[in-house]
Amino acid sequence: MSCAGAAAVRSLWRLRTGALRPLPAYGRRISVRFYSSGMTLDNINWAAVDRIIRVDHAGEYGANRIYAGQMAVLGRTSVGPVIQKMWDQEKDHLKKFNELMVAFRVRPTILMPFWNVVGFALGAGTALLGKEGAMACTVAVEESIAHHYNNQIRTLMEEDPEKYEELLQVIRKFRDEELEHHDIGLEHDAQLAPAYAVLKSVIQAGCRVAIYLSERF
Repeated sequence: MSCAGAAAVRSLWRLRTGALRPLPAYGRRISVRFYSSGMTLDNINWAAVDRIIRVDHAGEYGANRIYAGQMAVLGRTSVGPVIQKMWDQEKDHLKKFNELMVAFRVRPTILMPFWNVVGFALGAGTALLGKEGAMACTVAVEESIAHHYNNQIRTLMEEDPEKYEELLQVIRKFRDEELEHHDIGLEHDAQLAPAYAVLKSVIQAGCRVAIYLSERF
């Protein structure tokens, strides 16, 4: 069989079996893995998955920018290694959602440039209040993200826990790591930050707005 004929047969087989179109290497790997568990572009609640992956990608991107801002101010202090460790985990979270964006063909929020600036400013601004201010920001943000992840877990469990098993595993793992960051913030005197209760409330109100907008735009 000629090369052209072989290519045509492979293309026809993909169309008949519903296989996904080829993607970049890392996207293709994720697609196959989710496909093996029954989660494909054809049988998912597309609107729900699209919304979940887009907003989670935006959230992890924003968290990375917050930690970048904190490190710019406190990176050379005694708390620098603690912040760096949390940031490294957030980098892993963002990498995973970058992969899922490709695998499920989800567009990023149009607000990415805005979250880039706002996230860094929030991290740096609270770090200028000292270690306690940075940790208060961490507590507020990570608590909001964990609550948001819990809502997504509930949604997917109600939809079909077996179909979304692997996505659920990803979200649960990241939720648990966000809660670890929350606890680290408390252990490093977050509650001693100036006007802690007010600062936490304001940051969490901002998180709710960011979640709402990133889901939709």
